Amino acid sequence: MTQLSVNINKIATLRNARGANNPDVIKTALDCERFGAQGITVHPRPDERHIRYSDVIELKKVVTTEFNIEGYPDERFMKLIREVRPEQATLVPDPPGAITSNAGWDTVSNEIFLKKIVSEIQSLGVRVSVFVDPSLKMVEGASKIGSNRIELYTEPYASNYHNNRDKAVVSYVEAAHAAHELGLGLNAGHDLDLENLRFLKQSIPLLDEVSIGHALICDALYLGLENSIQMYLRELS
Repeated sequence: MTQLSVNINKIATLRNARGANNPDVIKTALDCERFGAQGITVHPRPDERHIRYSDVIELKKVVTTEFNIEGYPDERFMKLIREVRPEQATLVPDPPGAITSNAGWDTVSNEIFLKKIVSEIQSLGVRVSVFVDPSLKMVEGASKIGSNRIELYTEPYASNYHNNRDKAVVSYVEAAHAAHELGLGLNAGHDLDLENLRFLKQSIPLLDEVSIGHALICDALYLGLENSIQMYLRELS
């Protein structure tokens, strides 16, 4: 079964808007697990506009499912990985001021840099996933740097889903097959929701994990957090 990792960044955004501790990020993570999520994802950014580095430290103490930390592998991120040692570190190429991820790594031109980072993280006993576009060249590059998994950047799929979903998913299916042949695990994330998730899963049965935050938290405003998580799990099953 494809695992659901809930990205709780937006919970932290809401909390930070008032400066207190409501909603409680730690409690929300525990509730997500209790409601059926198989993982918790966070993406701390340098300005700490949502998840704070201190949140990551506290979450590690209580999260019992898979803990996934996303981020650009600068020294602060690497220090956090060394201290927390999550189950998975997902490397993204975001510059410091990016609002959200908007492209995958060029694993070819960044091969030397990424290979060193991947090796160091793996030496800590942490699985590494590299965020990539659905490109055979980039998938092959992820294999060359020694990554354990790739995470397919699914915003283009989501944007084109309603126009022609069969066409929108083609490059993702090809990339998934290539990853499988190279021995890479397969994750996916970005703009996945209750409308487009099932078709992606049906098209890529070997999908190990999806990381979903924004859409799931928005759905929770109307449907409730527990109900939303259960609905996403049903789409994956």
